Amino acid sequence: MSETKTSETQEISKYPNVEISVKNFGPIADATIDLRPLTVFVGPSNTGKTYFSTLIYTLHGIFNGFSRLPLPETFRTLAKMSYGSQKGLSAAFKSSEEEAQDIVSKLETSGRPFTFSDLPQEIRKLTAHSFKDSKFLGHDLEIELRRCFDIASISELIQQTDNQTDEMEIVSEAREESQDLWNFNITKTAKSDSAVEGYLNENIVFLTGKENLGFEESLKHCPEIFPGLDLKKRERYYLPAARSGIMQSHRVIASSVVSGATRAGLAPLEVPTFSGVIADFMQKLILYNETGAPDNSVAYLADTLESNVLAGKILMQPVPGGYPEFLYHPGEVKEAVRLTRVSSMVSELAPLVLFLRGGIHPGDTLIIEEPEAHLHPGAQTEIALTLAGLVRAGVRVIVTTHSDWLLKEIANLIRIGELKRKGVRKVEKMAPSNWLLSKEVGTWWFQKDGIVKHIPFDPTEGIEPKDYEDVADKLYDSSVNLQDLLEAVNREDNEWD
Repeated sequence: MSETKTSETQEISKYPNVEISVKNFGPIADATIDLRPLTVFVGPSNTGKTYFSTLIYTLHGIFNGFSRLPLPETFRTLAKMSYGSQKGLSAAFKSSEEEAQDIVSKLETSGRPFTFSDLPQEIRKLTAHSFKDSKFLGHDLEIELRRCFDIASISELIQQTDNQTDEMEIVSEAREESQDLWNFNITKTAKSDSAVEGYLNENIVFLTGKENLGFEESLKHCPEIFPGLDLKKRERYYLPAARSGIMQSHRVIASSVVSGATRAGLAPLEVPTFSGVIADFMQKLILYNETGAPDNSVAYLADTLESNVLAGKILMQPVPGGYPEFLYHPGEVKEAVRLTRVSSMVSELAPLVLFLRGGIHPGDTLIIEEPEAHLHPGAQTEIALTLAGLVRAGVRVIVTTHSDWLLKEIANLIRIGELKRKGVRKVEKMAPSNWLLSKEVGTWWFQKDGIVKHIPFDPTEGIEPKDYEDVADKLYDSSVNLQDLLEAVNREDNEWD
């Protein structure tokens, strides 16, 4: 893999520590998962990996990427600080000149912590009220849950058991090493309304006082100074398991939807719907363009995938008045071909390449279902390197997988990272440039009984789910027994010859 564009000493973008817990949620009976820079879900099919991934996507939309003060209004208001003046600050926060001057003074005071209570009154009121009177957040969450899961009521998410009084619970918490930030939970039974509770720490410390940069410099470096109050909205990307078919047919699907959206095109039958994650994925494809400035720390990963795995380029062909068409140009062929004529490997990786080149930035969240689908084992290890490169660039990544090859390469990248951390120079010549640390990776095993367990990294064993070991042992025993039987039969045949 080509050399990473990020320094090995560069720290990953500061995330709050986020923990999400569920009970009786779809096929999941009980799970508590803390999100890492790379979070991996493994386990048999129909055990809840997609359910939990979709829940993360939903909560990301509600809480703006799990920031310190996770409200859209906060982001929009703080964006106006780019006016770069005391007058602009006052207008942005709808505050008085005295209040604006007071904020400037606090930012410029050496050694003085800057806390939640130092924020403008409008911001404090907005955030505190939203969590204390949490029915508004609960209402937004219910709407987004219904949209993302394509359900009529969140009651449909309650685990189906013989006991119909089971209560579903969703809890999300954000904290840092030295302070709690906020938490939010929603409970629901099949026969009752949702109950919601929220808490916001009104003593949050944004600046300890060691980062005294002055007012103008504070505005210039707002993302670094106010982690979680970033001026840029954190985007979420979900690559569903069905992405190959969608890539090959999205233009036809979009055209059909638009043509049927006119009054003459409306049918008396019930209109089928997509889940929110599928709809958002298709929308990103339909609206895709590469006119914006790509992030070099992410975009180079697309070039590497094309070179090392696809042996060709993924191209976008704008169509006047239509939807973009995506093509594949093999390295040694003169003309590009439509994705309907390429291998499933190409159509599987095409959206990842496109989003790496024209969408994803540090601080965003990328969720990929089964990134190993339709890939040769060697290509699966390249995907592990891509995931590590995203982590190094500051992108939060969540994947579901059934691939032992992917897990083994992730384990190797952790070993490389730990050796680098300990200053072992020998690893520089024998290892790829992308790497991981054990604390950056969380692997979670979804089991058939609905319980989700954490799989810790082991320096010797790596990351090995128990059911993988069971399958390997069963295959080994079977092969030994069959080999013994075959040898016995061959001996009998030789005796008769």
